[in-house]
Amino acid sequence: MNENRIQQVLEIEKQAQEIHEAAIREAQQLPILAEQESQAVIEKARVAAQQEARELIANAQATEETARILAAAEGKNNQVEALAMSNFDRAVNYILDRVTGIE
Repeated sequence: MNENRIQQVLEIEKQAQEIHEAAIREAQQLPILAEQESQAVIEKARVAAQQEARELIANAQATEETARILAAAEGKNNQVEALAMSNFDRAVNYILDRVTGIE
């Protein structure tokens, strides 16, 4: 009877250790995933801004208009990239909060 209890306790401890290790592995992956998602958002915004700039430039008639449109697109690209980076910082902080809450 006593040996069965010891076996049960050992099995429960083994399962708890496996769960703990899985949680640590998952927590270690979260910053990597956040970085990848952030880079994807930045790249998507950059591509969209470049495409918009190309379209605006193709439709522009005057040299001054072309320069204004290019500057606006570049400004918009910078804004989108800054927004994406601020979201990245928030994502990293969220992940760090989750990781520190686990341990």
